[in-house]
Amino acid sequence: MRRVLVATAGGDCPGLNAVIRAIVKRASQEKDWEVLGSIQAFNGILWEPTEVKILDEKAVAGIHFQGGTIIETTNKGGPFAWPIKQKDGSWSTADRSDEMIRKLMYMGIDAVINIGGDGSQRISNALFEKGLNIIGVPKTIDNDLSATDTTFGFQTAVQIATESVDKLVTTAASHNRILILEVMGRDAGWIALNAAIAGGAEICLIPEIPYDINKVVEKVNSRFTRNRGFTIIVMAEGAHAIGDNTSTIQLDEIGYANSKISGGASRLMRELKGAGCKHDMRKTVLGHIQRGGVPVAFDRVLATQFGVKAFELVLEGKFGEMVSYRHPNITSVPFAEAISEPNKVTINSDLMKSARGVDISFGD
Repeated sequence: MRRVLVATAGGDCPGLNAVIRAIVKRASQEKDWEVLGSIQAFNGILWEPTEVKILDEKAVAGIHFQGGTIIETTNKGGPFAWPIKQKDGSWSTADRSDEMIRKLMYMGIDAVINIGGDGSQRISNALFEKGLNIIGVPKTIDNDLSATDTTFGFQTAVQIATESVDKLVTTAASHNRILILEVMGRDAGWIALNAAIAGGAEICLIPEIPYDINKVVEKVNSRFTRNRGFTIIVMAEGAHAIGDNTSTIQLDEIGYANSKISGGASRLMRELKGAGCKHDMRKTVLGHIQRGGVPVAFDRVLATQFGVKAFELVLEGKFGEMVSYRHPNITSVPFAEAISEPNKVTINSDLMKSARGVDISFGD
């Protein structure tokens, strides 16, 4: 019996379970393959005792429409930066990658499928360079991986953000207010841009275009006549004014290496008031609501295609590659290409031209 290990790493994302199900369903057609799931990314392998679960057809039955991941996930630590508590109470990190690879060999794991975003695929690439048979599946609601046309979970996040814009319009109009919706997007404004177009927002602020607050105020004021009117602003969490930077805080959670972007909508409210905007305003921070819940049909289909392709790459022995969607084909690219550069909104793209064509302001 041959074995493939599946891990889900990084932030959770609608469609993860559909990928897991597809891997198991495809593997079940091969009579000599068993699928295991590592709990909380590679933690399940590195923990003592080991924590993995058998993923058979019974275990994945009906999970394709469930949010989250049945094998859990984590964005803390990892095989190359495992948190170690020192005698004095401080924390450091240790590289346990060689130990993990030896343990996988001892367990009879023939291949690993790692489902995750940019950081997770960098780990995949480093493990591949150490000799591990590993395949990557791209996962991020931010859609910021350039080696694939889109990632599963993105369309669900856009749908949730768009529905939020729809709801904010009615209360903004009723109260003659500016309502700011802050969505996820540290470095890429795809969710904000798509939700702004779909929801009919007047202003969209994204990391790729630092905004001039005076031009934002000018657009806002054009929406009011004698203090009657309303404005919807959709902003990515990483959006910032010209000459300014996003506000970040370093969390004290053990093993969490990323700086957390904080307070974008609150900062924008202060900037608007400081620039002389007198209208009543409120903010809504969508946060992790974008990550949860039932994936839309598009994400279920794409996730299923990714899962099937990932296992077929294992069968073909095409290790060191990440599954990729290049319309209309499901293909794969080397890890080095997958992590080479982020996918950001292109300023002169057709989508941006369409947004400007319906008079959405980007504060530039």
